[in-house]
Amino acid sequence: MMEYKDLLQILHRNYTEYRVSRLTGILSLLFILSGCQTILSPEQATKTFWTAMANGELESAKKYSTRETQYLVIKQENLIGTSLETGVIVINGPIAKVATVIALKNNENNNILSFDTVLLKENDVWKVDYRQTLNNFSILPFGEVLNSLRAIGDVINKKLEQQMPFFDNQIRSFSDELIRQLDEFRHQLEKANPTEKL
Repeated sequence: MMEYKDLLQILHRNYTEYRVSRLTGILSLLFILSGCQTILSPEQATKTFWTAMANGELESAKKYSTRETQYLVIKQENLIGTSLETGVIVINGPIAKVATVIALKNNENNNILSFDTVLLKENDVWKVDYRQTLNNFSILPFGEVLNSLRAIGDVINKKLEQQMPFFDNQIRSFSDELIRQLDEFRHQLEKANPTEKL
């Protein structure tokens, strides 16, 4: 016959094994769930993609681009060592746009590219649609042309402002000369016809 003491030991051992197995199950579940938390927001996916591009890590960048556009991800020397900022994020169902500003590091001058990174949801994960993002890049030269024209216009405006006193003096002297010549012409007319007054 089993003694009371033996029965307590068996119950204690079973209870301890139950707690350990339950704790192991809970820890396993937490470990699995923590592995699932690698889903990135559109902003995080954008930053991760462009950081990989800036570091020349093409394989990493391809992981954050859509399957259809991974072949477009190639090394771009002008992006190596650039700095990145993100801005406004617009999410419209399975499409997201993240305002992106990349400061190119160039010895001659620092260019700033401002465009939208386009992302698509692929298997519930945000991925960069590099084709549409490149289309946004193709618009950039026109933006740079407009900025160049604006800069030229600013220079012309400054030069005109500097020359305004000269133009004012020229116009006054021309006006004075024109009035003098008109007076002289009127005097000559009066001499030619002394009886008629104008």
